[in-house]
Amino acid sequence: MTPRGATTAAGAVLVVLGALAGCSPSSPAARTALAVAAAASLRPAVAALTEAYEAEHDVTLTVSADSSAALRTQVEEGARFDVFLAADTRNPQALADAGLADEPVRFAANAVALVVPAANPGLIRDPADLARPGLRLIAAGEEVPITRYADEVLRNLAATQPDPAGFEAAVRANIASREENVAAVVARIALGEGDAAFVYATDAQATEDLSVIAISDEMNVRAVYAGVVPRAATQPAEGGAFLAWVAGAEGRAVLAPFGFMAP
Repeated sequence: MTPRGATTAAGAVLVVLGALAGCSPSSPAARTALAVAAAASLRPAVAALTEAYEAEHDVTLTVSADSSAALRTQVEEGARFDVFLAADTRNPQALADAGLADEPVRFAANAVALVVPAANPGLIRDPADLARPGLRLIAAGEEVPITRYADEVLRNLAATQPDPAGFEAAVRANIASREENVAAVVARIALGEGDAAFVYATDAQATEDLSVIAISDEMNVRAVYAGVVPRAATQPAEGGAFLAWVAGAEGRAVLAPFGFMAP
């Protein structure tokens, strides 16, 4: 017969083990919820980042994707994101300068791509064709980072033409619509609702319904991505840890297959 004291001790051990099991790091209740704001061009890659990070940490990531400009505005208006991953350095730096976020951390780089629908209905063979009257160019809003990068590429291309100002004006006259973010631009071109657009090289790589018109390295620009931890973050320490991971070797290894380069 088991002594009474031993039974009591065994029961206590079972109670303690049960309590520990309820607080196990693998328990959903014990996982920290982290709110991530990510640029639209990061959408496919950030899904892979989320899967890899959650597999190694007791964190559940919830991602909101939009243009970097729109997400910056949300932070300025009080949205409680724990991390903001932008497609540029300007938007996160503006938050830091306003005292709304820590200093930006650069974590990736991208390039600009000129894309057309797979069937290429506009018969575009060269970037110089963008000035041809009647083309329908799809662009993003003025404050969206891809627009600034595209404007820089356009100026570079114009400088190679006999009439730079005339070329640039002709291309701009062909802009048929402006979308909220680069993902919307990609979608419209993939559906054949426009003849061409400037997007990110990673967007072109990820979408089979697009064809790429080559832009020489001399004409292209480097888009640098940076992230910040907003001061209003609910989980600033975890947000900082995630941002450091994204910017480190493990995060870059996840980003590389999507076409992102080191910053």
